[in-house]
Amino acid sequence: MKKDHVQLSPGDEEQLIKMLKKGSLKSRTFKRITALLELNKGKTYQAVGKVVHLSTVSLSKLAGRYAAEGLNSLYDAPRSGRPVETTAELRDKVTLLACEEPPKGHSQWSLRLLADKVVELGHCEKISYVQVGKILKKKNQPAPGQDLVHRGDQRRVPGQDGKYPEALPPAL
Repeated sequence: MKKDHVQLSPGDEEQLIKMLKKGSLKSRTFKRITALLELNKGKTYQAVGKVVHLSTVSLSKLAGRYAAEGLNSLYDAPRSGRPVETTAELRDKVTLLACEEPPKGHSQWSLRLLADKVVELGHCEKISYVQVGKILKKKNQPAPGQDLVHRGDQRRVPGQDGKYPEALPPAL
């Protein structure tokens, strides 16, 4: 039985087909495009649901969203998520604090000691030692102005004695 759940405009249908041919779509977007094209052919929610593995409720909502929003219905609305708690300024302050001399009675900074000191200095209300560790964790990023790629004559590997050789052995 032919149903008129969705009536795509010729421009929208052409754009959806182009998007499918593009090949680099998220799975949800691909399913939604396929569902809209199948619904436009007059298929029932149950028939389309079997093809794209979506429930009839999801397909009904998609059809309603398309009627209201057009092709924007293919994409999810942005989600708020958990807000970022550490700002660039706080990360800089934690890093600078870690570079300073540790308090008296301590030979070096511990993550817990740094976290307590950051709160004590009033840089933030609370911070866990785990978050301090994430801030201080080394990243594999070059410093500004540093080359990303090392030339062959710059690569050096320490020997068994722990010292770096003056030159690399020739390649085999």
